[in-house]
Amino acid sequence: MSTETPESAASPPARSPSTPSRRTFIATTTAAGGVVAAGGLVAGPALLGAQEAAAADASPSSRVSLTVNGERHIVTVDNRTSLLDLLREHLDLTGSKKGCNAGACGACTVLVDGRRVNSCLILAVRLEGAEVTTVEGLARGERLHPLQQAFIDQDAFQCGYCTPGQIMSGVGCIEEGHTGSADEIRESMSGNLCRCGCYVKIVRAVEQASGRK
Repeated sequence: MSTETPESAASPPARSPSTPSRRTFIATTTAAGGVVAAGGLVAGPALLGAQEAAAADASPSSRVSLTVNGERHIVTVDNRTSLLDLLREHLDLTGSKKGCNAGACGACTVLVDGRRVNSCLILAVRLEGAEVTTVEGLARGERLHPLQQAFIDQDAFQCGYCTPGQIMSGVGCIEEGHTGSADEIRESMSGNLCRCGCYVKIVRAVEQASGRK
């Protein structure tokens, strides 16, 4: 004969103190992004964020020594840092512009050991001992570089965003000897885009600085 009373039959089974209720389970998993560990412990965004931050802090870095505009710099950077980011974020040389950040527009052009490069595409850690020239390093005090002056004389810019890269590419174009004709200049400068369409005046500025006009 059963001794179970109606009251005991209707009562739900006792819940272990460590077992979350359905309401608590839904609330905590929603707030934590749905990540639940064994034993009812929740591993939410705060824990994941801390893990990601720790991983970022552990990113490999290197020390690099290079000369920029005649001044020697020794910096420690994340191995993934581009030359462009080194110049802008570590050395506060913001003349080189970040346009496409994919080597397609030329706004970030600088000279490395006398040769034109897209600084967004080259890793800073590869430049140990290199000599880098940016647009800030062209003038001599108040005296502008001949190509800088030619850009002013020929009104070879409009918004000005691409101008530092255009000038640095133009300097490289002149030093490489690609100024025999307007067509040769255009070909040599074809990696530098100008959304304002100042190409004709840019070519004239390069011609002026090279002595062709």
